[in-house]
Amino acid sequence: MKNLLIITSIFMASFACQPKEQAEQTEESQKTQEESAYFNPENSDSKAVELADKVIEAHGGEQNWDNTRYISWNFLGARDLIWDKYTGNVRIDFPGQNSTYLININEDTGRVKIGDRELTENDSLNQYIERGKQIWVNDSYWLVFPFKFKDPGVQLKYAGQDTTLTGKNAEMISLSFEEVGFTPQNKYNAYIDPETHMILQWDFYRNASDTTASFSNEWSGYKKHGDIYLSSGRGERTLGNIKVAQEWDDKVFEEF
Repeated sequence: MKNLLIITSIFMASFACQPKEQAEQTEESQKTQEESAYFNPENSDSKAVELADKVIEAHGGEQNWDNTRYISWNFLGARDLIWDKYTGNVRIDFPGQNSTYLININEDTGRVKIGDRELTENDSLNQYIERGKQIWVNDSYWLVFPFKFKDPGVQLKYAGQDTTLTGKNAEMISLSFEEVGFTPQNKYNAYIDPETHMILQWDFYRNASDTTASFSNEWSGYKKHGDIYLSSGRGERTLGNIKVAQEWDDKVFEEF
C-alpha cells in the first residue's frame, strides 16, 4: 500500500507540474474522445435526426436495443453468428468449410480454427481475428441497421420522398460516415414507411459520390424478437434463424 501511495503521488505530482497549456490540451483531447463516442446531431439535418428517432422507436426503441444481450442469425446462407452485445464476444461458423472464429470485437482477441487446424502463429491469428471483426461488422449491419442510424460518426441527411422497387411510398434518409468503420466511403439510402416508420428498403453505394447504387434490397419478414423488431427478408435473399435472448450458454464462445 505504501508503494502504491508513492507511485500515485508521483503520478499526481507530474500531472500537476505540466504547463498550463499542455494540461488544457490534455483536457481538450479527452473531451474530443468523449464526444466522438456519441452521435453528433450537429453534423446532420434536424429533419433526418427526427425521422431517425422515429425509426429506432418503431423497431423497439433505444432502451430495448441497449437491453438486448444475445443475438444469433444466419447471414444469407453463408455463415452463422452469435453475438453477446454486453461482452463483445462473437462466434462465427462456416458450416461448409468447417471453420470457426471465436473472437472478442472489443478487445481484438480470440481463437480461430480453419478446417481441422487451430491457428497458433500470432501474425496469422491476428489477421483472421481482424477478418472476423470485419465479417461481424458487415453481417450485423445487415441485421440491425435500424439501430445504427445514430452511431458515432454517422451523418444523416433527409433525402425527400420516393418509391421503393415495388412502388411503396417512402421517406428517405441518406447515411454517410465521418472516418469511422472499415469502409467510411460507403453510403446508404434508407426508405422509411411514412406511417409505421419501419425500413422498407435500402440502397447501398460503394462510394458516397456514386450516383447509382451498387445494390438495392426491399426489407420484409418483420418479426418481434425479444423486445425489438428485426427483418429477415432482403429482396431475394434471407437472414435466417434469427434469435434474441437474455441468457445463453457462454461455452459457445469458448469451444470449437
